[in-house]
Amino acid sequence: MSMTSKLRELLQRKKILVAPGAFDAMSAKLIEAAGFEAVYMTGFGTAASLLGFPDIGLITMTEMVGNAKRMSDAVNIPVIADADTGYGNHLNVIRTIREYEKAGVAGIHIEDQIFPKKCGHMEGSKLIPLEEMATKVRAAAACKRDKDFVLIVRTDAISSEGFEGAIRRGNAYVEEGADVIFLEAPKTMDQLEKIPQLIKAPVLINMAPKTPNLGFKKFEEMGYAIIIYPSIALTASFLAIRERLSELKENGIVRQWAEMGVPFEEMINFLGAKEYEKLEEKFLRRI
Repeated sequence: MSMTSKLRELLQRKKILVAPGAFDAMSAKLIEAAGFEAVYMTGFGTAASLLGFPDIGLITMTEMVGNAKRMSDAVNIPVIADADTGYGNHLNVIRTIREYEKAGVAGIHIEDQIFPKKCGHMEGSKLIPLEEMATKVRAAAACKRDKDFVLIVRTDAISSEGFEGAIRRGNAYVEEGADVIFLEAPKTMDQLEKIPQLIKAPVLINMAPKTPNLGFKKFEEMGYAIIIYPSIALTASFLAIRERLSELKENGIVRQWAEMGVPFEEMINFLGAKEYEKLEEKFLRRI
């Protein structure tokens, strides 16, 4: 089964799909190894890890697609990728869809902010007109080469146009061909409960700073189809790296692999060393 078909199948269940956020191939592999059924490629984390930049529209489509391909190649579960604004108008969106399809991801989300965009949980985001975004969604839905490729459309309208404006936009995007709707940054329990009831398509919830922090079972009960945790791997890595570097700076010595609870052999085997050793032996010709 293709990854796109697999993602479609997961979306047809009543059970919520939990997709933790990865920022590189190794964090994607850790998500798969932990037993999750999908990976979310975070744009925030990609900008931070590849460039050391904040999520304010400085990363390019080429850089994002490259990261998405590395993740897709590293795991055997669907990858859902951030595709920002689609990187231009509706013609640019057509190329964006096709490049992400070639990268092997199962689905992407595009959003209705102006460019350069901002992380949806930062202040000051502005939107393009509804009609312009509807055109982009229409083009994205029509140009898919794989009919099962999942098009998720995000609106950041809650912060600028209010809750009713966000619902209006979300349903307009459904009419243009969006498979899943992503309303960014709901702020109250009342909004959270109403979104799956008012949107005429499966809905994604993003566990980020402005969203009330509930367990994913609660979101499942509300009717959400997908929940993403974009920063879970990035923040864990940030804190762990900072701690190890502080230890080295202060003590002049750092704990070894086993002392940190990660034996060297475990790490290299997780990364596939034994499988490559078998391949090396299989094709080695002795003369």
